[in-house]
Amino acid sequence: MPATTPPAPVQLVVGEEELLVERAVSEILRAARAVDAEAEIRRYRPAELTPGELVGHLSPSLFAEGRVVVIQGAHEAGKELAAAILAYAAEPADGIVLVAVHAGGARGKQLADDLRKVGAVVTKCDRLTRAEERADFVRAEVRRAGGSITAEAVGVLLEAVGSDLRELASATNQLVSDTGGQVDGQAVRRYHRGRAESSGFAVADKAVAGDRAGALEALRWALVLGVAPVLVADALADAVRTLAKVGAAGRGDPNRLAGSLGMPPWKIRKAQGQVRAWHPAGLATAIAATAQVNADVKGAAADPAYALERAVLAVVDARGTG
Repeated sequence: MPATTPPAPVQLVVGEEELLVERAVSEILRAARAVDAEAEIRRYRPAELTPGELVGHLSPSLFAEGRVVVIQGAHEAGKELAAAILAYAAEPADGIVLVAVHAGGARGKQLADDLRKVGAVVTKCDRLTRAEERADFVRAEVRRAGGSITAEAVGVLLEAVGSDLRELASATNQLVSDTGGQVDGQAVRRYHRGRAESSGFAVADKAVAGDRAGALEALRWALVLGVAPVLVADALADAVRTLAKVGAAGRGDPNRLAGSLGMPPWKIRKAQGQVRAWHPAGLATAIAATAQVNADVKGAAADPAYALERAVLAVVDARGTG
């Protein structure tokens, strides 16, 4: 059996594409656990650490247990903490892996540059802004899932799903599973006719973002595709409830809030960005509107489509109101 190669002791994961960042960090953790199944994983943000505490987390234990210390948002580190990170990176300890996750922008750029200079292994996770990059991502996802995809199917999928990598990854993996690995344009079209949840969530996302025209367009498109009104109403209610729960929880670390809120970190992070534009009174109005539309689409209203449109507009108008 071949020996497992441990991850390099200093890792710099740099970029703003959240899915790629999460995957890069997960791969480092997987590699560390492959070498030492009992390796301890510690995650922190700069605001949670002093330089002295960081030194303690990066100091070898008496029993030489493996450890991975992940610093999320390393670009937020102040001068003294950045100096402590760099000092460790210059002389890392055996069995301890430091992972600095950096957004890659101008903030904290010196720390990223210095980590490169001392030999940190760099994983780039830049945003995929061009259509060709997203097409390459889809093809790679299909290969990763053990399937193949036609050029036509790539184009149809990108048109149907858009640019969000999480949705592209989810749709791609589902397609490979549903088709036995051979994905063509017809399969994509068939799949998206049945993707009621995705269409409903597209309406909800635009509504809670205050995009009136986009939300109405997405609603009409979903209804044309035959999405059941109750699924759109459920998605709208879920989006508003998520904002309320995340807003009440405060601006904590999504990884730490995930357990108590019962949501994945990416969903919490997304809601944290959205809820800043909402006030409690507006959320209360939106919650009432989504409760009403859930009753309407289940028989209380003569025209479910009109009821949904009214609810979407109510949610859009509630955003930003105090």
